[in-house]
Amino acid sequence: MFSGIVEEFATVVRIVKEQENVHFTLTCSFVDELKIDQSVAHNGVCLTVVAIEDGCYTVTAMRETLERSNLGLLHEGDKVNVERSMIMNGRLDGHIVQGHVDETAECIDKRDAEGSWYYTFRYPKNAEMAKKGYLTVDKGSVTVNGVSLTVCNPTDETFTVAIIPYTYEHTNFHKIEVGSRVNIEFDIIGKYIARISAL
Repeated sequence: MFSGIVEEFATVVRIVKEQENVHFTLTCSFVDELKIDQSVAHNGVCLTVVAIEDGCYTVTAMRETLERSNLGLLHEGDKVNVERSMIMNGRLDGHIVQGHVDETAECIDKRDAEGSWYYTFRYPKNAEMAKKGYLTVDKGSVTVNGVSLTVCNPTDETFTVAIIPYTYEHTNFHKIEVGSRVNIEFDIIGKYIARISAL
């Protein structure tokens, strides 16, 4: 379980493909605090630490994860938003994030808001998935590359988020341009409400 408050970005130092799995080796400031089997969100994707060595740690993504997320597009040197799992004895600063990315979305607009930025993302329109809670609502929550954000101006297939300078500088949002593909996780509470309503 995560909060969507990204701690920092990690740098990809090695990518190794093994059959249908991909092993990502990364480095960041808290490597020495990690343990094997610990969960860490990478661009919003919950992955398990499988090795720690020489100031780096390794996680493995299987085929399903690669198909649903943008992790398969990573290259050595890329920056990845990372967050360790939430400690359940403090404030929840973002929203409840599972680290189970639903799909990817494409950035279709980036606008300067005189110091902040507005990003608009488009995802595939799917009425059946929307009935199951895979949609955004005005002032609701959405996770983009692991960052907990508030939705504005949603449509059936797009939504906009506002990014303040701190978030822009301390996450990989400063690398997102029109055409970039990002990971999105829709709000779990909305999914539960949709499921209960369908009963």
